[in-house]
Parts: sequence; structure tokens; C-alpha cells
Amino acid sequence: MKKLLEFSYQAHYSLSHEPTFQEREIWLVLHGYGQLAEYFIRKFRDFDNSERLIVAPEGTNYTYLSGFQGRVGANWMTSHEREVAIINNHRFLDTLMEKLLSGFEVQPKINLLGFSQGAATATRWASRWSGRVQRLVLWAGGFAHDLLLENAREKFSETELIMVLGDKDGLITPESIQKQEMFVKSLGKAVETLTFAGGHELDSVILKTLFERE
Repeated sequence: MKKLLEFSYQAHYSLSHEPTFQEREIWLVLHGYGQLAEYFIRKFRDFDNSERLIVAPEGTNYTYLSGFQGRVGANWMTSHEREVAIINNHRFLDTLMEKLLSGFEVQPKINLLGFSQGAATATRWASRWSGRVQRLVLWAGGFAHDLLLENAREKFSETELIMVLGDKDGLITPESIQKQEMFVKSLGKAVETLTFAGGHELDSVILKTLFERE
């Protein structure tokens, strides 16, 4: 007989700097499968400043990247107990944002970037979060396949949507691109698509253009 127990849990996240709560914007960046937040956030260090806080939550599922020892990576979920992992992800991100935003007298602009597996996690969470995301960047990934269309339409109605893809990304198949195009069409909202010469990775030039936008 299998049962479910709820209990308090600890989770990690990394910050670009100690918050002053005077920042004008927060970038929440979600890593991909097998990555760790403390290393992922280093990709964004050139864009850290006194008016911008970058926050990298870390997936709470861990595994060795090869064999039974050595490097460890985190992920947002696997196929095993997937629905429980999704609920836990939402609670984690809700709590993290509540903690951060409670220190601000003036609400900062919230931007969200999801890389690879983090993209689907970002869309699931943002489509039901109580707050508003001003800009959603899906990098080397896309909208979750189980995302409720009506929720997404309503929640992202005033969100700037951007998809970024490397032209040599071997993990993105033509079938997955077609599915994303169909979902975007059903969403009924313009989604900007940016491409760069590269694979399944973050590109510094594209990142710079995104962070320089008002």
C-alpha cells in the first residue's frame, strides 16, 4: 500500500548578489537537466548590477551524471512520480518568490528564463503563479506539452514571449519544433524567435541583447 506524506523540505538557490531590495528587476533563471544552480548562474554574471538581481533556483532531484560517483547534477523531474515533482517545483518557486518579493517596497519587474528542461518547468509554474511575468524566455526548450491552453492564454496575455534556439542543437527535433509551433498558433499570441550559431547552450551575444532590452 503506497501513501503520500507531506513534510518541510530544504532547497537550494543561487543569487548574483545579496539583495538590497532596491533592484528594479529580477531575472529568475531555471537550469537544464543535469546542471547545478551555482554553476548555471555564472553564465549570467556579466549582467549583474545594482538594479538587477539574478536568481537561480536548483531542481530538487539529484543524480550522478555518470555511474555511481563523481559529478552530480540536478533536474526538475523524471518520469517517476512526475506529478508530485511538478507540485513540489511549484511550491518551491512560489515560496522563493514570496520570500524575495516580501523585502521590496516597490515591486520589481519579473523576468523568467528557462533553459532546456527548465523551459517547460518555467511555463508550468508561470502559467499558474499569482504574480505576473513581464518577459518569458524559453531557451533550447519550449512550452510544457501538458500546459493548459486557457491558463496560458490568460496568464501570458501581457507577457513578452521569446524563444531562443541554436541552429546546431541536436536535442531539438523537427517534431518538437512542429509541436511548439502548433501550440504557439493556438496560443494566439506573437512569440519572438531568436537563433544563433551553436548547439544546446547559452549564447553570450543573445543573452546580452535580452538583458539590454528595456
